[in-house]
Amino acid sequence: MTERTGQRSERSSAASPLPEGEAPRTGAAAPAGGSAVGGTPVDRPASACGAGRTGPTDVIVQPPPPALSPPRPVGARRIWPRSFADRLTSPLPGVRAMARLAREGAMRPVSSALAEEIPKLPFAPGPLPDVGPRTVAVTWAGHASWVVRIGGLTVLTDPVWSRKILGTPARVTPVGVAWRDLPPVDAVVISHNHYDHLDLPTLRRLPRDTPLFVPAGLGDWCRRRGFTTVTELDWWEGAELPAPDGARVRFDFVPAHHWSKRTLTDTCHSLWGGWVLTDRHGHRVYFAGDTGYGHWFGEIGRRYPGIDLALMPIGAYDPRWMLRPVHTDPEEAVLACQDLGARRMAPMHWATFLLSGEPPLEPLIRVRAAWRKAELPAEDLWDLPVGASRVLEQDGS
Repeated sequence: MTERTGQRSERSSAASPLPEGEAPRTGAAAPAGGSAVGGTPVDRPASACGAGRTGPTDVIVQPPPPALSPPRPVGARRIWPRSFADRLTSPLPGVRAMARLAREGAMRPVSSALAEEIPKLPFAPGPLPDVGPRTVAVTWAGHASWVVRIGGLTVLTDPVWSRKILGTPARVTPVGVAWRDLPPVDAVVISHNHYDHLDLPTLRRLPRDTPLFVPAGLGDWCRRRGFTTVTELDWWEGAELPAPDGARVRFDFVPAHHWSKRTLTDTCHSLWGGWVLTDRHGHRVYFAGDTGYGHWFGEIGRRYPGIDLALMPIGAYDPRWMLRPVHTDPEEAVLACQDLGARRMAPMHWATFLLSGEPPLEPLIRVRAAWRKAELPAEDLWDLPVGASRVLEQDGS
């Protein structure tokens, strides 16, 4: 049965772009160790990313977050509006912006930076860690592709194992995990339909009954390519998959400041967003996908308190006049982590495909500096080389 979905989740039209150099300071996120209930004052824990945003004695009063939506049925067909353009938080670039971009030619690093810095990009592939159902581990395959082990499941985020994708230069670092070394893939989450996040040659490597969790409006594209278990979600909706220990892992689709387009005629015909994965023990991993900085991070943190790890984009941000609305720079990524109330941050969306004008190593240098400036614990910045892994132990360390 096909369900008609006519209502939209909370629209973002109230937000407007800020002038160059300004960033909105949103409401603080719920703390990693617990949430405020009924407007109860809650001290922000020192271990959370958010610890750097306020003084050590500050008390934050928050309304209780809304209850999570009941889990949607996995694989259900739904009918969506033709366009999600009303979810945009900034206007898309027009003819003048594209003409300026063509004049300035600013979407590629200068040749000297390419020659000097590409050989220095961090690449250190290693074996995938052995994990059990109570342990969370992440392995960075490059760009926005992660191998997330949570609740006993293996989940791929925006998997791109191709050397080259349409409209971009070839990858400058190899894929961090050989396809043959992957354990059986239990699920895939897709943030949006841009080619560097939705790669058909990679998806074709998967069994067609692999569960795919995708944004609203993208299900038909997946089904036309033979996938049989496709779950489309709107913002703030979730679904669950059974885990090997008899428990369940929840997949929640959350807003992002971005857009979608795959052909000349499908602009914003499907939604875009990030994902929050939660296991039975309360471990939470947030995958941002592609996003600019804005008010959604504070709301995500309020609704999903206790995020253990935020996978945040830090690259493809220059020139700022063009890319600020849709791609966080390193400093904004740290601010977003603080807004989320996440305990740790793992940078991504850099060192793989060079999509914009900043020097290849600059995102790493700037995110480390921003983390230090925010006085956040050095061990909570998981600045992994491509191919490396980190494990979140049972006690949260």
